[in-house]
Amino acid sequence: MFVSKTIQTNAELLRFEGKPSWSMAFPQAMQHVLAMLIGNITPPMLIGGICNLSAEETIMLTQAAMIIGCITTLLQLYPVLGFGMRLPNVMGVAFAYMPILTLIGQQYGIAAIFGSQLVAGLCSIFIGMFIGKIRRFFPPIVSGTVVLCIGLSLYKTAINYIGGGSAATAAGTFGSATNWLLAIVTLLVTLACNFFGKKLVKVSGMLIGILAGYALALVLGGGLVNFTDFQEASFFSLVTPFYFGLEFHVDAIVMMILMYVVQAVQTIGDVSSTTMGGFGRQCTDAELGGAIKGQGICGMIGACIGGLPTDPYSQNVGLICTTKVVSRRVFTMVGVIMLLAGICPKFSAIMATIPQSVLGGATITVFSAITMSGIELLNEQPMTYRNKMIVGIALAIGVGIESNTTILQFLPQLAQNILSSSMMVAFLVVFLLNILVPASEEDKQKEED
Repeated sequence: MFVSKTIQTNAELLRFEGKPSWSMAFPQAMQHVLAMLIGNITPPMLIGGICNLSAEETIMLTQAAMIIGCITTLLQLYPVLGFGMRLPNVMGVAFAYMPILTLIGQQYGIAAIFGSQLVAGLCSIFIGMFIGKIRRFFPPIVSGTVVLCIGLSLYKTAINYIGGGSAATAAGTFGSATNWLLAIVTLLVTLACNFFGKKLVKVSGMLIGILAGYALALVLGGGLVNFTDFQEASFFSLVTPFYFGLEFHVDAIVMMILMYVVQAVQTIGDVSSTTMGGFGRQCTDAELGGAIKGQGICGMIGACIGGLPTDPYSQNVGLICTTKVVSRRVFTMVGVIMLLAGICPKFSAIMATIPQSVLGGATITVFSAITMSGIELLNEQPMTYRNKMIVGIALAIGVGIESNTTILQFLPQLAQNILSSSMMVAFLVVFLLNILVPASEEDKQKEED
């Protein structure tokens, strides 16, 4: 009788409307939380440093990241008026936005990030409404080129944090042996878990790596970990709407809208992987549109409460494909756990004590994974002469301009701001060339084969 009940509960995990026991659902939910946790809290911590926010404000950003992750995850599970896809997934703050958030934050500050996010989120809703019609304009050579550029542009952030970040620069310890040691230990432990770990250890490799680097920092002492803000943080607090304000700059808005377009294409891949891996079918246009519209409305909500832009987490998509667990109850629990972490400043404060060199050692694995995802997307289309030239030219111009933006000095300031990002330039070039350059008969034959 007990064996039969266990088998039945396991079967319930594999159905979207299944109702597995709480004891069976909770470990599955925690597995997803552990897989996404560090990826969700790291971007707000990085942006806090880039925008020179206080420790208290960075904690608020981290709180908001957990809360907006919860809201987006639950909306995708329980759609409202067509917003949401009614599919399981775990949503969180996206690393892919980091290059654009960094540019906007350095030039205008945190308020401009949320102002541009508010407008771009609204535009994303319309993208979701017409995704079936515009999807053909974003084949793998377009989306792959952009994702590849995003990954490459993030390496500067990783190296900066490996050296110790802005705090180490101010203290004159940037690139010190201690910072390198913390980063390398974190990286090696993360890689060991990813390469040799099984099940939970494998999907939690980044978390385990950070814990190892954090433990080493505690052992080394020397003020590497400061608990002052943690001790002062409260156990319960709600985020303050519009605390960071909203500023609207045309160039920042244009960059953010283009990034939302790019991320919509990436979402198509994640949703498709979820339906194929978890349900054994292709996703529908309605599901894709609902997912993108859900991200758009949550982007607008996030702008109001301090939550950065979100997207589906690929590592959690991978977990769904591996375990086949798609029960809505499991992912509802994930959302609730994220919410509880978001309303507890103590949680965010302890996360903020992680040394930046440790974060650098861990996040370089994520950035390299983004780069390789771009290459994988490119390989989904035959690398014909036409496609190779389009991708190569887009990368050459995008990366080349970002390495020396003075070449843009004769353009209007608005254009300079937009085109100073390799991702923006590469996106515009590859998008236009893919439309304008016709495919030869040889190209068409290779694509058919």
